[in-house]
Amino acid sequence: MNRYIALQKIVEIGSFTKAAEALGYTQSAMSQMISSLEDELSIKLLYRSRVGVKLTLEGADLYPFIERTILQYQAMQGKANEIKGLETGVIRIGTISSITCHWMPQLIKEFQALYPNVQFILHQGDYSSIQEWIKVGAVDFGFITPPAVTGLHTITIKEGSMLAVLPTNHKLASHSTVSLHEIVNEPFILLEEGHFSEPMEAFHACNFEPNIKFCIHDDYAIMTMVEAGLGISILAELVLRRTNYHIVMLPVEPPIIRTIAIGFRDKNSLPIASKYFIEYLISNIEKLP
Repeated sequence: MNRYIALQKIVEIGSFTKAAEALGYTQSAMSQMISSLEDELSIKLLYRSRVGVKLTLEGADLYPFIERTILQYQAMQGKANEIKGLETGVIRIGTISSITCHWMPQLIKEFQALYPNVQFILHQGDYSSIQEWIKVGAVDFGFITPPAVTGLHTITIKEGSMLAVLPTNHKLASHSTVSLHEIVNEPFILLEEGHFSEPMEAFHACNFEPNIKFCIHDDYAIMTMVEAGLGISILAELVLRRTNYHIVMLPVEPPIIRTIAIGFRDKNSLPIASKYFIEYLISNIEKLP
């Protein structure tokens, strides 16, 4: 392949001497490579004149194929470098608790079956902190909701319902659904998600102001407090799966929908391992709860 690249550089520059300098060869080595290539092909590729070096007629006919061969070789090298990059890659992700618990274990397990040496670093936060981590480069990408971010590229992954969470002895616990009007004056435990909250947006859309008694950063701590009768809350249906808390979960009217997306600064600047993981995630969206 070095002989093809040498030929290409000579044709580009029009000089054996300058092409040799550009590629770091001696002029003698450059001449030997071209001579070897011409012997192999049994074709005279170049001729020299007072104005420089040019392709012969036969060389000009063959040259487009040589150029394509070089491009294919470079593409192969690029792919090989990508694969080698995955051997020691580190994927840094900003995530929220429901995604950490219910998406990441299976995704990581399956991805590491393909690329066993890739490491994962998970930073768990909220919409505001994850957005900031992405912008300053502390994580490669993160799970966010599009209305909560600015200045980032996003790819929507899934939508999911949010449910009212009540103590088992609550007066509304036997209902099939609860309305925001019914719970607006109840002691409310708000999940701290940064500057954006889907339940708060829903309350405000109805011109309601909930009776917030506690603001907590952890979904599971909220479930514990609801179980103890300290208030009610609204949490993502995803995080409410596989829990052992004695609580009641009911649909909300009007429905509250949470949109989960991947956010990143620039896809082209993402590390190779993170690009592969995002592609893997997108191709397996239907498997995600």
